[in-house]
Amino acid sequence: MKTIKIIQIILIFMAAATLAYAITLSDNTKDKKGRDMIMDAKQNNLKTATFAGGCFWCVEADFEKVDGVVEVISGYTGGHRENPKYNEVSAGGTGHVEAVQVIYDTGKVSYKELLDFFFRHVDPTDAGGQFVDRGEQYRSAIFYHDEEQKRLAEESRKEIEKSGYINKPVVTEILKFTNFYKAEDYHQDYYKNNQIKYKYYRWNSGRDQFIKKVWGEEKKPGSVNSNDGKYKKPGEDVIKKRLTPMQYKVARQDGTEPPFNNEYWDNKKEGIYVDIVSGEPLFSSHDKYDSGTGWPSFTKPLEPANIVEKEDRGLFTVRTEVRSKHGDSHLGHVFPDGPKPTGLRYCMNSASLRFIPKEDLEKEGYGEYLPLFK
Repeated sequence: MKTIKIIQIILIFMAAATLAYAITLSDNTKDKKGRDMIMDAKQNNLKTATFAGGCFWCVEADFEKVDGVVEVISGYTGGHRENPKYNEVSAGGTGHVEAVQVIYDTGKVSYKELLDFFFRHVDPTDAGGQFVDRGEQYRSAIFYHDEEQKRLAEESRKEIEKSGYINKPVVTEILKFTNFYKAEDYHQDYYKNNQIKYKYYRWNSGRDQFIKKVWGEEKKPGSVNSNDGKYKKPGEDVIKKRLTPMQYKVARQDGTEPPFNNEYWDNKKEGIYVDIVSGEPLFSSHDKYDSGTGWPSFTKPLEPANIVEKEDRGLFTVRTEVRSKHGDSHLGHVFPDGPKPTGLRYCMNSASLRFIPKEDLEKEGYGEYLPLFK
């Protein structure tokens, strides 16, 4: 019996020792993990900025183009209701605004650059919302996390007021950050997961049209345009060799091809239309319709940033000419007599376009547009 009791005591002692060792090991592991996280944060120089600029789908998409931004999260901030839902915020009355939190690497981009980028992607003179979205829940605001962010935000706002680009008072608020509630999962990366709906919304919101009108084609601080170096216009001698006489006449000499006697007026295949000179994406078959004019017609561009509009006073009338940004090709004209939802008719010349069927998008280098046709 004594032998059994001794064995029991030894087993209990061993179990206690093992438990104590496990607890110590766990604590040491937690401490090490915590120290590692702190070291990682210091090494990565990560900080947080919070901005409200109307629809957070668009603000998130814009900031994620900035080199040095690690993550952008859509959510709600500035209000009094805890854990608000989208339908509550969008209806108004919660005090919250649609906003984004921008996690950025200070070694690659500064808070000042983020502020410059923010002001150039909103309407800072609109106190009643942003573009098509109306109400205080869509107003523009900067939520500072410390006194340094507050100082920089105030300086940036003054610079915008003095820039000469804005001819009305800047009403963007600068507020102390208090809380942030992450939006529902389906709002995160909406522009990636719902490309067609997002592009449709964005074009009709008027956001890009405002930005282009106010800031023109200048390089925007902190912004990254992946297309700037990708699509270029070759030399004129190269262009002459590549194009047919009709293509050269239309694209380079502002001519017009005959209606009903051109390559794409009746094309019903799925795919995209790119510039004949530079290859930059211009239109999608999703937005093509039969206008009855004999020329390929579209309700809106696939990539609005690749479209340049100019006043055309030829033929004893005033029209709006459409040209490509990178190729500087004459494409056609845009008229306000198109179908819904845009009410526009982009009347283009086939001679200025090259059609790429959906099955060839990947091999032609336009694989990013494949999700549009799935």
